[in-house]
Amino acid sequence: MANSCGMGLGCDCLLTASEFFKRAQERLTFNVPAGFSDPHVIPPHVARDADPAVVAAIAAVRPIRLAAVLVPIIERDEPTVLFTQRAAHLADHAGQISFPGGKIDAGDKSPAAAALREAEEEIALARRFVEPLGYLDIHMTPFGHRIVPVLARVRPGFALRFNKSEVHDAFEVPLAFLMAPKNHKRESRNWNGLTLSLYAMPFGEHNIWGATAAIVRNLYERVCRE
Repeated sequence: MANSCGMGLGCDCLLTASEFFKRAQERLTFNVPAGFSDPHVIPPHVARDADPAVVAAIAAVRPIRLAAVLVPIIERDEPTVLFTQRAAHLADHAGQISFPGGKIDAGDKSPAAAALREAEEEIALARRFVEPLGYLDIHMTPFGHRIVPVLARVRPGFALRFNKSEVHDAFEVPLAFLMAPKNHKRESRNWNGLTLSLYAMPFGEHNIWGATAAIVRNLYERVCRE
């Protein structure tokens, strides 16, 4: 995986694919952070990266909706990240780019189990191809979601089938592109009279932004950043 600036996943994340997965396993755990189970706890990375007034307003949104998403890294010669595009007819976030995932049900034994179940239901990603590696940091949304992103290594050879009631399409983006901070743009949105500062990572015809882009940024911070 060598390139013109050295080796690995681009000039900003000098790791080979094997090093990336090894570091992910070393740095991540399956201990769910307190910010997920305790609504009064604000995840430290959220508090650090946003206006305190905005953070407090988002943290106060009720009801709290507990969710999990799968962040699938496909173990190709040059690794890619698998995204989905939500169906256009959905009432919430129609057509937006996301990760497979959704609400954590009472029968789910863990956030990881919920993310795996949702990936099977949404895009028929068979569990035998997926190796969960650990949890990234909790992400809060202005809609009351507290999301546990589950990083996973995915072996090639799987076949996807879309649940058209939820998913319009799926596509892959090179991990090297996503782990380069120069591709992490910032955008602003108005929410209840407050200004939200959001990450955006345009790639071809797709605009990865909002919660999905924030999770990608957190992946960079947790695994790539020294």
